[in-house]
Amino acid sequence: MAANIEELTIQYEEDGQLLVKELDKEVLTKGAWATLVYRYQNWSRAKEEFGKEMFTIRRYQKRNGEYMPKSKFNISSADQAKKIIAVLQKWTDE
Repeated sequence: MAANIEELTIQYEEDGQLLVKELDKEVLTKGAWATLVYRYQNWSRAKEEFGKEMFTIRRYQKRNGEYMPKSKFNISSADQAKKIIAVLQKWTDE
């Protein structure tokens, strides 16, 4: 795993083939518990191309100097992301 937050990634390669392509990431919180949101694409073996953009929120806990993954929530589409944004915006504006 990673010793510092900048090294954290969801990019994944297997047998020389990139299967998860990280497009961007933002650090939401730092410290003993870190929260990051990633924008990424999965490789489709059937189509031989990367699929639609997706998003994931990941929580990491720093133990013994290393960030360890603890939980994740995958957002499967831009439409779902927009719905989450709308609900959070409504709640935070109250």
